[in-house]
Amino acid sequence: MSRNALRIFVPAGLLIAGIVLGLIFQNVWLGVLLATIIWLGWFLGYESRRGNNAGVNDKDHGVEL
Repeated sequence: MSRNALRIFVPAGLLIAGIVLGLIFQNVWLGVLLATIIWLGWFLGYESRRGNNAGVNDKDHGVEL
């Protein structure tokens, strides 16, 4: 799967999952908020791994995701 497809399908999938979760809790905005928070964590980890900056306690850059 190409990077561009991954960047499109993961947020779309998380948004749909968040809406479904929100419907279960009877609050769609809560589901969207949770999906956004999870997406942000995924995005930071994905970009960190892509830039070869993944790791903890790197002496040059401090603590990274």
